[in-house]
Amino acid sequence: MSQTPRFPIDRRRFLATGAASLAATAGLGSLGSALSSVPALAQGKPLVIAAPATPQSLDSEFDGSLGTIDMIGCLYDSLIAFKTIPDPDAPEILREDVASYPELPGGINAVGKLAESWTAGEDGTWAEFKLRKGVLSNWGNELTAEDVVWTWARKFALGAIGGFFTKLLAMSGPDNIVAVDKYTVRFQLPQASPLLMKLQLNLYNNILDSTKCKEMATKADPWARDFLANESAGFGPYRIKLLARGQQVVLEGRSDYYGGAPAIAQVLYKEVPTSATRVSLLQGGAVDIAQTLQPLEIERLKSVPGVKSETVSASPMFWVELNTKFAPFDKVEVRQAMNYAFPTKEVLKTIFRGTATAMDGTMPAIYPGFVEDTAAYSDDLDKARELLAKAGLPDGFETTLAYNAGDPIQEPMAILFQTALRDIGVKVSLKKIPAGTFFNEVSGRTQPMIFFTDTPWCPDPLYSMQLYFDSKTFSNYGNYANEKVDALLAEGAVTADTKKRFALMDEVQKIVGKEAPWIFIAYPNFTVNRRANLKGFTYYTSNNMRFQDMSFG
Repeated sequence: MSQTPRFPIDRRRFLATGAASLAATAGLGSLGSALSSVPALAQGKPLVIAAPATPQSLDSEFDGSLGTIDMIGCLYDSLIAFKTIPDPDAPEILREDVASYPELPGGINAVGKLAESWTAGEDGTWAEFKLRKGVLSNWGNELTAEDVVWTWARKFALGAIGGFFTKLLAMSGPDNIVAVDKYTVRFQLPQASPLLMKLQLNLYNNILDSTKCKEMATKADPWARDFLANESAGFGPYRIKLLARGQQVVLEGRSDYYGGAPAIAQVLYKEVPTSATRVSLLQGGAVDIAQTLQPLEIERLKSVPGVKSETVSASPMFWVELNTKFAPFDKVEVRQAMNYAFPTKEVLKTIFRGTATAMDGTMPAIYPGFVEDTAAYSDDLDKARELLAKAGLPDGFETTLAYNAGDPIQEPMAILFQTALRDIGVKVSLKKIPAGTFFNEVSGRTQPMIFFTDTPWCPDPLYSMQLYFDSKTFSNYGNYANEKVDALLAEGAVTADTKKRFALMDEVQKIVGKEAPWIFIAYPNFTVNRRANLKGFTYYTSNNMRFQDMSFG
């Protein structure tokens, strides 16, 4: 059935009347609640995005959903950023240069953002940043070193996502970040950390306007959590003009941005919950970008005039957690058997449809330090049977596989896997988890097998492996534990020598791949589905869109 509307959607009518009422007249079905009418448009054509959801919070300490990361990338800036280079497979698209550069400070090819220059110790214990002078926040307050100090003090105090960063760097307290003078800030660690510089480029290491935050803080809320959940206080290219959760966000370009006003002066980020409707709106010209579409929808868009889908190799990983606290997944042979039994080739062909590649390692393949073929399990049911027999389970066993009801590709994938396992005597019951509670099931470690997809935002083997396979880390959702892996990770965490650290992480990847705490499925690509006249797509390893890069041509 075609997803094309019965007649072209008038863009101005969509912007002015709200998507729900328009959808009804266009035969697209309800979008849920009607969208608010759009504020008076800035000069020039606005950029309109159909997104699955608006952000639940604008505070990067507490929310990592798609809507939030898209907002953070437009409202805030970090001290430095990766230099961008043309994608080797799609030269018209830029991407971060995440390769390792041992001769450069921190081993990264960086450009200045809020910092105009920087130096770092070769031993990984310190780094110093000279800030740009005259940089203003969206509230008109000038950037100073005190903003950086306060931002990191907030991370320590709240202990959320920023708390993970402080622990990863083995920081002892807020006094590890010092304002040397008004425009110079110094990070001084109690011991070496190879990630000191790399973490400065993380999307969630943005710098806050401490003057505005202190103004909005209260005795009950000293770190302005309530304010930052609904507003921005940063030095990025956009400001919030309207936030209506469940409906839309309106961003306004800043003419006083230190990097120059963005080419697109206004961004309308609209909540459109179903992917089929997002496709229809893109086809009809009512929106410029349709986010997170299904592989079959992406395939069909390739033949639609005026629409372009761009896909690039990316950092996301898609796997099944094998919870080692549930028998028989405490046995290595059983976990290996699950990998050999998973129908990877069929899943890549019929479900991902060319938008993903086989996952043959334990971290993103695009990151430096990746070791290929450490988790290359071919589709081999005979090998799976052999391993089950070796584990003392020649007749198989019974278990449960949980999947996210909010992700349409997971159910057919689960059914394919269920069928394959039946051939080796393993009886699997499928359990559909509502999207709203799915992450609770993952983080609560309540299921023996559960699908999951995630991305380590720091392009480094230590960060990637420690995030998921250190026995003490929160995000080790399968309860995997190996004393040697823990020891290698601990040694790598205080090793500034890149060559030595990569060698340590090579060994970790090989151990983890062999012990198979996951069913290693796929590396999904990052795809942007857009109107053909929208230019300037840049791929970031945080897998968000930064609208300041774009323009209409």
